[in-house]
Amino acid sequence: MNDTASQEQVIQTLKERYPHQPEFLQAVDEVCRHVSPLLEAHPIYNKARIFERLTEPDRTISFRVTWQDDNNNVHINRGWRVQHSNLIGPYKGGLRFHPKVNESVLKFLAFEQCFKNALTGLPIGGGKGGSDFDPKGRSEHEIMRFCQAFMNELQRHIGPCTDVPAGDINVGSREIGFLYGQYRRLHNEFGGVLTGKELEFGGSHVRLEATGYGLVYFLKALLKDEDESIDGKVVAISGAGNVACHAAKKAISEGAKVVSLSNSKGTLYCENGFEIGVINDLINHRQNKENPLQELAQNGHGKWLKDEKPWRIACDIAAPCATENELLEEDAKRLAENSCKIVIEGANMPCSKDALTVFEKAGITFVPGKASNAGGVALSGLEMSQNANFQSHEFEDLDANLRQIMGSIHQLCKTEGEEKNRINYAKGADIAAFKRLADAMLAQGI
Repeated sequence: MNDTASQEQVIQTLKERYPHQPEFLQAVDEVCRHVSPLLEAHPIYNKARIFERLTEPDRTISFRVTWQDDNNNVHINRGWRVQHSNLIGPYKGGLRFHPKVNESVLKFLAFEQCFKNALTGLPIGGGKGGSDFDPKGRSEHEIMRFCQAFMNELQRHIGPCTDVPAGDINVGSREIGFLYGQYRRLHNEFGGVLTGKELEFGGSHVRLEATGYGLVYFLKALLKDEDESIDGKVVAISGAGNVACHAAKKAISEGAKVVSLSNSKGTLYCENGFEIGVINDLINHRQNKENPLQELAQNGHGKWLKDEKPWRIACDIAAPCATENELLEEDAKRLAENSCKIVIEGANMPCSKDALTVFEKAGITFVPGKASNAGGVALSGLEMSQNANFQSHEFEDLDANLRQIMGSIHQLCKTEGEEKNRINYAKGADIAAFKRLADAMLAQGI
């Protein structure tokens, strides 16, 4: 490939090199469509092959995790850490424990993380990791032993100024505690090598709430720009984890009517909108129940729609907060038919490529997760700062910082995504993040 290779050639090369990594290829292709005009306008980026360099991770670490269950049976899982880019700071991104975790999923998440982290304005690079370990049905002691075995290898590759993992799906404060405890014992040091810790040993206020709250802060900035208010808006949310629940809680507190939450078994629909007390109960007790949403329906807090997604429900705003590619073309068409005005992502790439095409044709405003769900990593960055300075800040101060960061991200996306009759937030997010990464890469040489 010569020095003036087009982005299409780069994409084709990646498809040939990684034919079995569809999630990664989808993420790269979406960025390519938005930054191609920028690359054409700045030949220096093409000469230095910036786009091509940014699509390849610095390294992908793969390792075996061997652990024993409560019956002394030996199990073997795979572990990964994708360190995509540390151009603007230490690698930063979550750890995910799920049987569907594989290299393609983690590479796409790490690539997206670089752009998301760049948008925050904080000095943090991008990475992602995890394992195909399934914690479902495992005892707390089994999860602890797995976390310790996982950290026995991961600890070789991370550090406060090198790579600072956080939590993700199935990796909450409990798992972070087990991981951190093993790192501390192995290294004989107390430091900020992980974020998402408990407050007692270096954690931060607002960390659990940050992604969901941040999504609502971005949404409020968007609506204010259109002389609208979130008050009275009908919001459909998918998922029932931290992001979904805290987005619902914050939206309700701001006057919105949240009518749905969901999981892999179906959707809980509440026509009149959930009360904050119901959401608080879900946040506090969902981990102890097999299907907490169905139980809420049985207790009169909505209607259980078995095996259904929330996207057939009429709403003003849709917020997919579950997992990648959960909102497909037919779901997007249903939202358009029901006059949905805004789709704002709380998860990483939950909308398929075909769904995005439907949104564009229908005139639905779309906000990508790399912008709207950046609140979590923004708070992680603030936790890193607190750890480095042996400080702890109050909830209200950190919440104000989060609101300011999300407002800044909205402004960046608006500035770079302004088109004739609308704001293209996906384009704006990609261009704003790409500029920061590309300029850092140019400044640091080959």
